[in-house]
Amino acid sequence: RAWLGEGNLDFSFSGLKTAVTNYLQRFREKGDEPVLADVAASFQAAVVEVLVEKTIWAAKKTGVKRIALAGGVAANKTLRNLFQKRAGEEGISFCFPPIEFCTDNAAMVACAGYYHYLSGNFSSLEQEAFANYPFVRNF
Repeated sequence: RAWLGEGNLDFSFSGLKTAVTNYLQRFREKGDEPVLADVAASFQAAVVEVLVEKTIWAAKKTGVKRIALAGGVAANKTLRNLFQKRAGEEGISFCFPPIEFCTDNAAMVACAGYYHYLSGNFSSLEQEAFANYPFVRNF
């Protein structure tokens, strides 16, 4: 699994990607054809485990009590299920949108806007738009 060192919260899967590429190449050099569904499932399991475990570790390290999963990746059932299981085991609240909203970035932006609205955080109509708006705020 791609863990990237103890005490490190960085994510990188380039080594895993290279390992899969090399695995497939070795298989094919022998004249065999790997079962791609098995390779894909193993790749997903490795990535999901690292994403969940590092996120849980970061939450515990920083005292965060709630994890939200959003965007297109929130549609991944394996990721949702493992996050829900591990967060529950650690006493961390975990939330994610209904699946029908997971692949629509406009819905995610609207959701963020909704919480800004609820917190009374308004911008004037003269506010200039910028692409890298910081969504990380305490509400």
